[in-house]
Amino acid sequence: MSFSSLGDFLAMGRHGAYVWSAYGVCLVMLAWNLIAPWRARRRLLLDAARRARREQA
Repeated sequence: MSFSSLGDFLAMGRHGAYVWSAYGVCLVMLAWNLIAPWRARRRLLLDAARRARREQA
């Protein structure tokens, strides 16, 4: 399929809203799958450090 202009490409034959929203949802989920474990690990490490400080005092 060839497009004659950037507007035609973005419109995707009147399916652009569906196509680009699907890409957007996919990118958000990929970002979430990268960020969530990183934040959870960071939180666990901070909690463990707090517990260790409490036990030493």
